Amino acid sequence: MAILLYFLQCANPGVAMKRIEAVVKPFKLDEVREALAEVGVSGLTVTEVKGFGRQKGHTELYRGAEYVVDFLPKVKIEVVVTEKLLDAAIEAIIKAARTGKIGDGKIFVSAVEQVVRIRTGEVNEAAV
Repeated sequence: MAILLYFLQCANPGVAMKRIEAVVKPFKLDEVREALAEVGVSGLTVTEVKGFGRQKGHTELYRGAEYVVDFLPKVKIEVVVTEKLLDAAIEAIIKAARTGKIGDGKIFVSAVEQVVRIRTGEVNEAAV
């Protein structure tokens, strides 16, 4: 067991992996997914989320009563890529998600120390 753990920690140590988390408007999801596929991103995770930034909320009418919607629906897209694919993936998200209006979203990039494919035990770049 210790040998396997050592192998997993040492395999491909020089490959830098990055996690991209993009929070975008829900109707832009398909465009972003297609743009990422075009640059070589092979998998992603999508979560329906709610939040606000500078866009804040807005008021709506329901049965004649006005109410404030504080949290706006968004989708969070998460992908893990190698560092060489990072800039292309970010550009693809920006081009596909941008409407030019407030609330287009944000992109967060963080380091990923290790990726392991559960089924095969492949690690890092091979696991993505």
